[in-house]
Parts: sequence; structure tokens; C-alpha cells
Amino acid sequence: MLQAPSAFAPAAEDGETLSEHVFRRIQAAIVKGDIAPGSKISEPELARTYGISRGPLREAIHRLEGQRLLVRIPHVGARVVSLDPAELVELYEIRESLEGMACRLAAERMSVEQIDELRRVLDTHERDAAFQAGLGYYQQEGDFDFHYRIIQGSGNQTLVKMLCGELYQLVRMYRIQFSATPNRPRHAFAEHHRILDAIAERDGELAELLMRRHIAASKRNIERQYQGADNTSPRGES
Repeated sequence: MLQAPSAFAPAAEDGETLSEHVFRRIQAAIVKGDIAPGSKISEPELARTYGISRGPLREAIHRLEGQRLLVRIPHVGARVVSLDPAELVELYEIRESLEGMACRLAAERMSVEQIDELRRVLDTHERDAAFQAGLGYYQQEGDFDFHYRIIQGSGNQTLVKMLCGELYQLVRMYRIQFSATPNRPRHAFAEHHRILDAIAERDGELAELLMRRHIAASKRNIERQYQGADNTSPRGES
């Protein structure tokens, strides 16, 4: 039975190195937005904040670059990634295609037990206090993430590596950023249920279509928000 973690910030795990723990803490801070997109990374400041020497810190920073959460700019240094609107739309186009495929495969390959667990994931999401208050969608990661579970259930290890590894935290960063749009959490939850029903009915074609529509709706939501920001800009620039 799933039991939701009590906090967003990761707690220390048994046997993990200091570098691993700091890596996960900085990762969570970036994904959650506590370290803002575009922020310059100061190694001395992070070393003081997390009580770590520069060697292990640099190892953590290197791993964050591998997850595309940090980008290194010549003569400037490392900064938190900040995708422009066109780059973000491209990321969601990739998600729409690849997660649609993963969803079709999941409908064909997930066991009954995995589907039951996926339903329990949605039950956990529905009970979340922030979701109940309409403040945002449940945003825990890994096994508590509806999308993550489906990708894992696809059984395609290349998709798993791409969507649950290389791109996962970058995508989560923007999912969290746009999750509090009015009415979007409830719509997303209803869409998740329809996707789950298609998977449970072993209708891979419908499951893929619904997942693609779900991610396309999120992409349109992002585009509308950027357009709204442009329209309210004092200079009205696009």
C-alpha cells in the first residue's frame, strides 16, 4: 500500500553519501522553484548552505547538469535552466509523442497488480490537501507520480531511460510550475482517470490517444499563460 511521504524535501537515506544527499536536496530545490530558473549557481554559497566541501559539491553539480537542471555557460558558469517558450513547447511535443507510446504499451503490458497500484496512486492524489483546496496537483515523484508509473509499466527500457531518467526532473520542474493554473488540477485528475480506465480495459489505442490529448492540453495551458504574460507586459512585446 502506498503511503505518501510527509515532505517535499528529501530526507537523508541510510547509506547514502553526503554528495548524494546534497544532490537530492539541490535537485528538489530547483524542481520546486526554491532556486529560481536562471539563477547563477555559486559554489561557495552552496557549500556554506549545505555544509559540504567543494569536491562533493562539484560532483552533485555535475549530476544536475546531466539531468539538464543546470546549464554551464562559457565565461559565466552554471545556471539553473530556464527554457524559453519555444523550447518548452518542444519539450511538451516530445512528451506528447513518447508518453503516448508508453501509455499504449502500458495498456498492453501492465499486470493487474500494477494497474491496481496505479488506481491507488490516483486515490492518494485525490486525498491531497492542496488538491482538495484547488491549489495545485499532487507533485510527489517516482512511484507516487501517475506518469512515472505508466512509463515504467510500458516495459520499454529506452522510454524509461529517457522519460524517467534524462528528462524526468526537468519535466517535473515545469509540471510543478504550471500545476496551480485555475481549474487545471481538476481537469488533469479527470483526464488521468480516463487514461487509467483505458489501460485497465487494455485499449492501447485509446490509452495513447487520451495521454496525447492530456499532454497537449497541458501544452496549450502553458502557451496561454505565456501569451497572457505578453499581453500584460508594459511594452506588449512577444
